[in-house]
Amino acid sequence: MKYTYEQLAKMIDHSLLHPTMMDQELEDGCKLAAKYGVASVCIKPYAVKRAAELLKGTGVFVGAVIGFPHGNSTTESKRYETELACRDGAVEIDMVINLGKALGGDWDYVERDVRAVCDEAHQRGAKVKVIFENDYLTKGGAGLSSDDFKKKLCQLCERAGADWVKTSSGYGFVKQPDGSYNYKGATEHDLALMRASVSAKVQVKAAGGVRDLDGLIKVRDLGVSRCGATATAAMMDEYRRREAAEKAGQKVDGKSAAIGAGGY
Repeated sequence: MKYTYEQLAKMIDHSLLHPTMMDQELEDGCKLAAKYGVASVCIKPYAVKRAAELLKGTGVFVGAVIGFPHGNSTTESKRYETELACRDGAVEIDMVINLGKALGGDWDYVERDVRAVCDEAHQRGAKVKVIFENDYLTKGGAGLSSDDFKKKLCQLCERAGADWVKTSSGYGFVKQPDGSYNYKGATEHDLALMRASVSAKVQVKAAGGVRDLDGLIKVRDLGVSRCGATATAAMMDEYRRREAAEKAGQKVDGKSAAIGAGGY
């Protein structure tokens, strides 16, 4: 195998964010994360305290979402939400930028908003991932092309103290030509662009659409250090299957990552 089990498992932020998830599902998700030895769970703020209890001593971090999923909370609300999450045991924070302010070119506001969360988290020993929601940025904004807009966001987030820049929330649904709503999430193009737009001290997280082992390997090849995922068990079980086949001298039938139109 190209990477070890631990290298890939420790990329995964096991996502427990669907609006309908009940307490038992959240607890079961924490137990699954511990079983597979992933990097973290990314969980709803109200469940952070329980997740911290369940994951104590497992080596799996607890992460909380802030201003999720649309980023429209006031800056003070985001800061206080961060404070509460850290008090409850979160050591990683996934915040959403104020998209309307960014698209309108109010860069000072966006930077202050990100910095407020980063400052609060850092003084409490937590790290911050900043979500752009790239599906909303395909036409650019504030007089910038899509790529230049994302580059500017990357540079702004690095100045503000972000530890990661992140593609998506997983809930950035866009109306399609047929009237349905869907999203691409992380794309090869955006991940390469974001990796090139920040220094080595800032990491990149892919989110939305990484659903199999080959997709996980592909984003790692692109320089991604974390990946939001719900298909954790399927991906890591597949790793064990391939690993066992290799040890037995069998040919492994790995399929190529389904890049298609750019989404994972």
